[in-house]
Amino acid sequence: MATRKSGALDVLVGARIRTFRVNRGMSQAVLAARTGVTHQQLQKYERGTERVGAGRLSRIAAVLDVSVGEFFESSEAGSSGVTLPIRLLTDPGVLRVLKAYARTTNPRVRRCLARLVESIADRSPGAKATVARLEQIDRTEQRRSPSRR
Repeated sequence: MATRKSGALDVLVGARIRTFRVNRGMSQAVLAARTGVTHQQLQKYERGTERVGAGRLSRIAAVLDVSVGEFFESSEAGSSGVTLPIRLLTDPGVLRVLKAYARTTNPRVRRCLARLVESIADRSPGAKATVARLEQIDRTEQRRSPSRR
């Protein structure tokens, strides 16, 4: 019997499962219990290290209140899934950053945030100084308003 290996599509489906689960504020344990698997098995599905069978995928879709097709909508032929925006949302902290960005309504502040993140990602010489300056401002604010904690 030939062994079946997971591929890029399995990784994408797993990433979509995780994204829908996180957006609904559901833990892995809760989704796993509602679909009849262990949370370790659900972790394997979300990472794409194991394939999700059709029946199981249908149950996951029902629990997450999405159609099965939504797990495949972002797939592109030949794509590794690494640079897809939906794949980026599975990284820890990304959703927090996006939600904080969405709460910021000032266009100038939004541009500054985008530039800051880009400079950090590019590891430009100015990035360390900018981050250090932000940390200094943060410490100053904490000293001024201890009630914010």
